[in-house]
Amino acid sequence: MTRRIVRTGMQLGLLALLLFALIVFLDNKIRVLPDSIHGHLPIHHPGFVVTDVTLTTCSTINIFSSCVLDPKLWHKVPKDLYLDSSWTSSAFLYVQRKKEEELLETDKVVLDLKIGRLNPGATGDKQAPEEWEPRPGGIWLRRTAQRHASDSEKVLTSIDVLFGPDAVDPRPNWEVKDNPLLLNSAAETQEARITVRRGAPPKSKKPTPRINENGKFKIMQVADLHLSTGLGKCRDPVPAEPIPGQKCDADIRTLEFVERLLDDEKPDLIVLTGDQLNGETAKDVQSAILKFAKLFIDRKIPYASIFGNHDDEGNFERGEIMAMIEDLPYSLSEPGPDDVDGIGNYIVEVLGPSSTTHSALTLYLLDTHSYSPDERQFRGYDWLKPSQIKWFKNKAQSLKKKHDQYTHMHMNMAFIHIPLPEYRDSGNYWIGNWTEHTSAPGFNSGFKDALVDEGVLFVSCGHDHVNDYCMLAKDESSKPSLWMCYGGGAGFGGYGGYGGYVRRIRFFEFDMGPGRVVTYKRLEWGEVEAKVDEMLIVDGASVKSP
Repeated sequence: MTRRIVRTGMQLGLLALLLFALIVFLDNKIRVLPDSIHGHLPIHHPGFVVTDVTLTTCSTINIFSSCVLDPKLWHKVPKDLYLDSSWTSSAFLYVQRKKEEELLETDKVVLDLKIGRLNPGATGDKQAPEEWEPRPGGIWLRRTAQRHASDSEKVLTSIDVLFGPDAVDPRPNWEVKDNPLLLNSAAETQEARITVRRGAPPKSKKPTPRINENGKFKIMQVADLHLSTGLGKCRDPVPAEPIPGQKCDADIRTLEFVERLLDDEKPDLIVLTGDQLNGETAKDVQSAILKFAKLFIDRKIPYASIFGNHDDEGNFERGEIMAMIEDLPYSLSEPGPDDVDGIGNYIVEVLGPSSTTHSALTLYLLDTHSYSPDERQFRGYDWLKPSQIKWFKNKAQSLKKKHDQYTHMHMNMAFIHIPLPEYRDSGNYWIGNWTEHTSAPGFNSGFKDALVDEGVLFVSCGHDHVNDYCMLAKDESSKPSLWMCYGGGAGFGGYGGYGGYVRRIRFFEFDMGPGRVVTYKRLEWGEVEAKVDEMLIVDGASVKSP
């Protein structure tokens, strides 16, 4: 009897599956289901589909020209295709888009987009020439009014603009078109490129960093990339030409350096400690961000970032930049609480091995802002504010009980961009390069003492590109209390030529068994295999004196 019931159940299940497949097939051909049901089928793409694309140009000299199209019909990509570099001209990309349920019988959806002077159908493309429709700027569209074409994996669902010959787009389902838009000769030097997304945007989940099964974990601190929109210009490169006759393009050389160390060291987490962007030369912030993000996304490495004093000198404010980074795959970055000064005050918890839900490492990341708000009294750079220090102490104390439940030793560390005033104390023990003046704030808000009080073992910063030392602070009884390190400048778009200084990147290796932390630096040129100034800074989850 039981076998008969099971057999009958399996037959009914198979029949239901076949019936569902038949309905989906028929709905895809002749729409047998209402929109409310059709929209939930796996073949349906929710959201918008692109129905048309065009480009407008205008001139301040010609009062009859306009870059404005009807906002009821067209969505403007808010980027001047000349990157605001022309005194007299502007150009913008416009997109028409609709939801599937809003499509009319006469509407066409865009299946493909190409850039070129010639009709793609006349250059060996399988599609007939008449199926490609021309638009300004060398844009060619292949559109269709075929029923249910909006459900195709090929249909374009979003369009954006990036800049530079090195433009990349690592966002899921996005693709940068090979050729730049065809504008006038002056604008073509900006190399404005269209990037398109096909299908629905996938839902990404923030990764959870975790100690490896062997009890090890490695953090790669990337400081001061100074990336631009486009290739960038090298400042003080050492050597000027790694390969004789090879031109130094700042962003290419910087990213190749980072990429090499990612593959050599295989870090578990990246911490970007500010000035990822080179201020005014990063005229399109998004293009620069996607270049460094691609390295981590391709390798599926989690990364967390904070701001430096140059990041928001381009065309976006800090909140906008953080929203952009926060939304990328494998990003752990967060804006932090609204009632705390700055953007990017947050923590990253690294869980213990296996399936434990307890934190083994806590990283505190804080925004050190930019320039002094009181140049008369405190020249130079800004300082951490009382609201940030209060947030840090409250967060650390609220986590203490939970961290104490971890069966092994828990460790705390912090990352900032601008160094603390205590980095200037030459009476402390230090090791590494101290080649330039320590550009710490003139006002001391007491954050170093807060770090010690809450059991942080080390803090590491960026900002001063050719300083890469680690300094040991001691308490009143001469007991080691805190290591204060620099990451060392990594990017060729920022300064760095003092005394033949070679770009470098700092690593922190954790061995959770004995509770140890070892730090060292790797060089871009010269002794590229060496672990420079390698030393033990934490042992038994306590600050270790050399």
